[in-house]
Amino acid sequence: MSLDGFPPFISAQLHYLINHFPDKIKVEQVLSGGKTYTGGLDRFTLLIPYCLDYIKWDIIYNAEFPLAPPDIIFGTEDEDFHPLHMTGRVGEGDLKFRNILSDWNYKDPTRLLALIQELRDRYMAYQKKRVGEVDDDRLTFEISTICSREGIEMQISSGAEKPEEVKFAVPLMDMNINKMVHGCPWRHPQKIYLQVIYPVGKKYASTPSAPRLKLMSTTELRALFTIEDVKLPSWLDGMCMAEYLPHLEESLQKQVLEAVSLIDIRRHFIEALAPLLGRPLEADPVFCRKVHFHISTLFPKQQPALMLQSSQHISPQGIPKKSPLLAEYPWSPRWEASQMAERIFDFLADESLNFKRFCNESQPQH
Repeated sequence: MSLDGFPPFISAQLHYLINHFPDKIKVEQVLSGGKTYTGGLDRFTLLIPYCLDYIKWDIIYNAEFPLAPPDIIFGTEDEDFHPLHMTGRVGEGDLKFRNILSDWNYKDPTRLLALIQELRDRYMAYQKKRVGEVDDDRLTFEISTICSREGIEMQISSGAEKPEEVKFAVPLMDMNINKMVHGCPWRHPQKIYLQVIYPVGKKYASTPSAPRLKLMSTTELRALFTIEDVKLPSWLDGMCMAEYLPHLEESLQKQVLEAVSLIDIRRHFIEALAPLLGRPLEADPVFCRKVHFHISTLFPKQQPALMLQSSQHISPQGIPKKSPLLAEYPWSPRWEASQMAERIFDFLADESLNFKRFCNESQPQH
């Protein structure tokens, strides 16, 4: 996002936060301090990733008094979150937090990041404490069996029109996907999570119903691997997360490794196209997903979908004429890359004549 309009010290802190926060953080609702104030923008809303969603905190600087740290307003659903009073005694974490505020140095661009990270850690502890206090034997058992796993986030939610429920975000697979992709362009680590949602009950049933399960991933990972194509294992009666996760992770790991290996298969296919379609051939060099047309992550099982577009025939709306999406042509995933390329070239040679005839026939006559 553009940081124009902020005083230099706020701009420097925001820039550092956006570029060094472990996950993708968003900035919204940028405002200035008042109608008569002309010193620039000095307040905004941060959307901070948490538990596969975002928590919204309003950050309020006073650009006329830069020596003061910003005020932070938490969401209305977290009115009981008081990070300065979370423990009865002053421990190392409390001293660190108080020092961030009392020794605030507006010239230090790292200070906003340190403040938000410390607050987010305290928010995580706050939500974990709330979930641990829920009167539900099943949830108590689940927490006790997965508490040793790193990176798990949890959150309790309720509303006037929906029952109370607890949501877990469980990071899966201890593997660095970024390093597996040669020339990887991703700035943030790519991860896959299992979202697990339990309704809160008062009594432990002998065969409780399965929780709601959903696989989720960072957005950029879709260039390599599509989570929506993964079929989750069945949740058996009486199962808990500690039993369910190993089978899921084993299956996912195999699928991710296969997805990485398919990059080379797509690359060989694109290289085989070059002598037929001519050079230069514009292509995605990292994931090999685009080469004048889109290649699915399921390639070669799923053949590419093609579309022809005319540079000479324009619709009355000023849009170049296009063919329907073409995905019905001879194809076998068992063919060699050279044969796949030849079949697509032959198909396009015939289809381009049909498309040219269609464009000429639909052109208005003068």
